Amino acid sequence: MPLPKISTPTYSMVLPSTEKEINYRPFLVKEEKLLVLALESEDTKQITNAIKAVIKACVLTKGIKVEALPTFDIEYLFLNIRGKSVGEDLEVNIICPDDDKTQVPVTIDLDDIQVQKTEGHTNKIKLDGNIMIEMKYPSLNEFIKSNFDMEEGKNQMDQSFELIAQCIDKIYTEEEVWSTSDCTKKEMSEFLESMNSAQFKQIEQFFTTMPKLSHTVTVTNPETKVKSDVVLEGLASFFG
Repeated sequence: MPLPKISTPTYSMVLPSTEKEINYRPFLVKEEKLLVLALESEDTKQITNAIKAVIKACVLTKGIKVEALPTFDIEYLFLNIRGKSVGEDLEVNIICPDDDKTQVPVTIDLDDIQVQKTEGHTNKIKLDGNIMIEMKYPSLNEFIKSNFDMEEGKNQMDQSFELIAQCIDKIYTEEEVWSTSDCTKKEMSEFLESMNSAQFKQIEQFFTTMPKLSHTVTVTNPETKVKSDVVLEGLASFFG
């Protein structure tokens, strides 16, 4: 006689990038083991790939391509899955900024952690009187490649240029539209290198103001009694 099947609850949440509702389930013991092994390795690439594998398994809505989701969607998704799996409260050790050494444990309700959007942020950038570009957010695959798959012979500047080129979706004027998927790496590199400093800074502004997982906590240093606000950004900040 086969053993009984254990039922798994399902939940819903709204993806920050599209504001569309998706369904998901908590991770199971086999997936938790994968995460624990990755965390114990302290290898950032292994941890990132484990998170991606768990999200793929836990997202129940059809048609969601995890690899193509923006990094802030991935972080928010994983945080919600983790909350429904092992508990809504998360304890984080915060280093007090006034002395930069004293650690204080802080308990955060995962429901309080949200993706913050900067006012005025836009994915459309006007380079001059005629040329516009439309940006797309870096996906998890692009994030992994730019941060952990450093090719031999390439410096950080080369990697940054590649990420920026991959995040330019369209280039257009009043008369024509170019899809960057039809352009070569050389063409995109030459296009970026032809910009002046002010134009390139507009593109950098897109990345610095893009939505991010963020939460502010207030800590009091037990040694100095100084109270400080600390901003936690990005998934790694919530597992310190």
